Amino acid sequence: MKKFGDDYYQERNFKNLDRIDSLLDELPPFCEDFLRGIETRTSVLTRLNYVYDLRIFFDFLARKKYRGKPVGEITLSDLEQVTDTDIEIFLSYLSNYRYADKRLSCDERAKARKLSTVRSMFKYFFNKGLIEVNQTAKVATPKLHEKEIVRLEGNEVSSLLDTAEYGDGLSPHASGYHEKTKVRDSAILTLFLGTGIRISELVGLNNESIDFTNHSFVVTRKGGNKAILYFSEEVGDALGAYLAQKENDPRIPPEEHALFLSLQYKRISVRAVENLVKKYAKIVTPLKKITPHKLRSTYGTALYRETGDIYIVADVLGHRDVNTTRKHYAAITEDHRRSVAEAVRLHKPEDDA
Repeated sequence: MKKFGDDYYQERNFKNLDRIDSLLDELPPFCEDFLRGIETRTSVLTRLNYVYDLRIFFDFLARKKYRGKPVGEITLSDLEQVTDTDIEIFLSYLSNYRYADKRLSCDERAKARKLSTVRSMFKYFFNKGLIEVNQTAKVATPKLHEKEIVRLEGNEVSSLLDTAEYGDGLSPHASGYHEKTKVRDSAILTLFLGTGIRISELVGLNNESIDFTNHSFVVTRKGGNKAILYFSEEVGDALGAYLAQKENDPRIPPEEHALFLSLQYKRISVRAVENLVKKYAKIVTPLKKITPHKLRSTYGTALYRETGDIYIVADVLGHRDVNTTRKHYAAITEDHRRSVAEAVRLHKPEDDA
C-alpha cells in the first residue's frame, strides 16, 4: 500500500530529474559536474532551480561577454575570465532582458537567488581547484526590502469558509461546478487555515496519511523529511465530510490513493489548488492577493497570537530557521503597538486633578 504521499513525491522527483537531464543540453558541459557535486546536499527541486538560473546566466555571457559564442562551447577557462563587474552587469541586465524571445524582468529577490546560484557554481569549481579566481565573492547581494505581510483577519477567515460552503458571489459558470466541489474545497481551505500546511504537502497527501484516532496526519517536508502534524476537531470534521463523500462515489478509481482529487478523479494539481483559493478569496477580500501561502501565513499569525511562542510556530510550520517565522511575529508586534496606543495618558483624569 502506498502511504503518506510517497508516490506523489517520487513521481515529481522523477519528472524534475528528467527535466534537468533535458536542460543540461542547453548548458556548458561542466555544469553537469557541478550538479553531480552538490547532489548529496541539495534536493532535486533545488538543482532544477539552479539549472533554470544558470541557463539565464550563460545566455547572458554568450550574448554580452563572448558576443555570440555558443553556450555549449563556454569553458572553465572562459568562466575564470568573468569579473566582478561582469556579475554586476548581469544583475543589472536581469531588470530587463530577453530569453527564448520573451521579455522578462527579475525583482530584487529573484536577482538575489540567481546571484546565489552563480556563487555556488563558482565556489564549487574554485574549491575543486578548477578555476583560480572566484570574483563572485566581491559582488554584494541586492538589498531585499521586507514584503508587506498579507493575511486574513478573523472575520475574513469565516467569510472565506462560508463562501466555499455556500457559493455566494460565485459567477454563474463557477456556480455550476460548486455543488460538485464544495465539500472538497471546504476541506482544503480548512486544512490550510487550521494547520498551516504547505501547498506541496497538501497535494501530496494520500487517504492513508490521515489518522482520525490521533487527529494527525503525516506530510513530507522540504528535503523529503516526514513530519506528523495535528489538527483540531473543526479540521477533522471537514476532512471527515470529504472522505465520506469520496467513499460514496463509485467513479473514483480503486487504485487512486490521493486524498484530494480533481474533477477528473486524479490527484489535484498545485495550480488547481491555487486557482480555487483565488476564486473564493477574491469574493471575500478583492483588495488582497490571497494565495495558499497567505493562508499559511494567516495560520502562523493566529498561532503566535494564541501561544506567544515563536519557536512553537516555527516547529509547526516546518521552518528550519526561526528567523523565517519572525514575519508572523512582526505582524503581531504591529497589533501590540496599536493596542497600547492609549495606554499612556498625558492628562490626568478629572478625578485625580
